[in-house]
Amino acid sequence: MIRAALLGLSLLFTILPVHAKEAAPMAEDPVIEARMIKLASELRCLVCQNQSLADSHSDFAVDLRREMRDMMQQGKTDDEIVEFMVERFGDFVLFRPPMKATTVLLWFGPLILLLIGAGILIVSLIHRRRRVTEAPLSDEDLNRAEQLLSSQSGEDNKA
Repeated sequence: MIRAALLGLSLLFTILPVHAKEAAPMAEDPVIEARMIKLASELRCLVCQNQSLADSHSDFAVDLRREMRDMMQQGKTDDEIVEFMVERFGDFVLFRPPMKATTVLLWFGPLILLLIGAGILIVSLIHRRRRVTEAPLSDEDLNRAEQLLSSQSGEDNKA
């Protein structure tokens, strides 16, 4: 019985898939690695979009970090590497894109959308206020309301 259980467990562990990945390549030089991480934290992963290249685990980010390491080992400056990335992927790869005609929407788009939303809200509230007008109560409605209130206050006094 114990042998069968041990055999079953050993078979179970041998058929389970193993998810191991190859270790991420690192530069032999820790200075280059630190420089690459610093620069990669300023660039956006185009797959993840809300993560930097340094934080992303996508294959795309791994490839770009490897490319950055190679460029640094070739003696390229950080500005040259950033320029290469911008030429290849556009200003969107930068977390802080430069202010120019093509990136105005990136800089002011959220503010413009907020102002448009506030304008729509104000206009709709003004139109709603104009549509809702207080209708004067007729004498009959006023007498009925007074009767309801007096009968209700009489019930409250009894309770």
